[in-house]
Amino acid sequence: MTEPNKKKRTTRSIRIGKLTIGGDAPIAVQSMTATRTQDLQATARQIEILEKAGADVIRIAIDSKEDVEALKKLRQNTDAVLSVDLQENYLMAPLVAPLVDKIRYNPGHLWHLEKSKPIREKVKFIVDAAREHNCAIRIGVNCGSVDPDYKSRFPGDSIQSMVESAVDHCAMLDEMGFENYCVSLKDSDSDKVIEANKRFAERRPDVPLHLGVTEAGLPPEGIIKTRIAFEQLVAAGIGDTIRVSLTLPDDDKGEEIVVGRQILKDIEEGRFRSVPENFLEGLNIIACPSCSRVENGKFVELAQDVRKITEYAEQYKITIAVMGCRVNGPGETDDADLGLWCGPTYVNLKKGEESIGAYPYDEILEKLKFELDKIIEDRFGSVPSRVS
Repeated sequence: MTEPNKKKRTTRSIRIGKLTIGGDAPIAVQSMTATRTQDLQATARQIEILEKAGADVIRIAIDSKEDVEALKKLRQNTDAVLSVDLQENYLMAPLVAPLVDKIRYNPGHLWHLEKSKPIREKVKFIVDAAREHNCAIRIGVNCGSVDPDYKSRFPGDSIQSMVESAVDHCAMLDEMGFENYCVSLKDSDSDKVIEANKRFAERRPDVPLHLGVTEAGLPPEGIIKTRIAFEQLVAAGIGDTIRVSLTLPDDDKGEEIVVGRQILKDIEEGRFRSVPENFLEGLNIIACPSCSRVENGKFVELAQDVRKITEYAEQYKITIAVMGCRVNGPGETDDADLGLWCGPTYVNLKKGEESIGAYPYDEILEKLKFELDKIIEDRFGSVPSRVS
């Protein structure tokens, strides 16, 4: 990897509660709670862990009125800068805006709710709530949930579909007179993250960018994927806040903040790490970082088990995705050779976009190995011996 020459950031400044990002402000480091929001004890513990690790912003997912009631109680016990993820329910915006400092919405998710209503009308609903309560907004575009209209406009170019979606949503907010916003364009592929953010920064150099490699997965591979993207982008003057998305046990969540700060420190001091030889030329396991949407706490353990039981296939260029919920799982496993997304009692198994079936947690690993062996045999002619 070529060592970048570090450039100065040029975006405008925005306010997220007591925090400023963009302009000359230090790059903020953030993370997200990985527990069910309504589990007050566990979520409060996550907030405490992230605060102690030095998180500048802590994000919480909200998808129901019960989640909002939980958020009210959590807010009473912390003065942390809080961001809220609206998930698929933009109608929650006026309820959460008085409680948080930033609202994140996904343009692709807006498409799914109240399909007869224009997207612009839904965006205005969020903007009005944010404006009334002095909240910032993040327009969060994800590879696996791009608005179908943009995917059809740019077939075969997932990067451009993300960029155009982000640019158009920025234009909507601008036309509404709302400037206190930032943008994120995320993929599980580091190269796509780099290219998407560079393309967007050329179009809108004024808009602060939130960087992240979504579903980077388990350490150390997840850290390396993230470092690849951050080194190239931050050194190019792109990026005003970062999120390291690692699949970790709940009590280790602060590691995302520690890793993020170390990467920024290395970039600032000119230490650019070399990528291990043949990195990701073989088996690539993608896993989301867990969040309040996860419906079964076995998800992190499952991701770890998937890595262990597929070690015998590490030389084959095959991608396996392990997702923790029904929101991102179905779409963000489409590009993987094999995809798993977790429900409360069953794990859904996919082969590309094709659904194979849903299996209990104690049966899914054997089924995964069966499908993996079939892919290896079909593509490469033979299956290596493995330890069962």
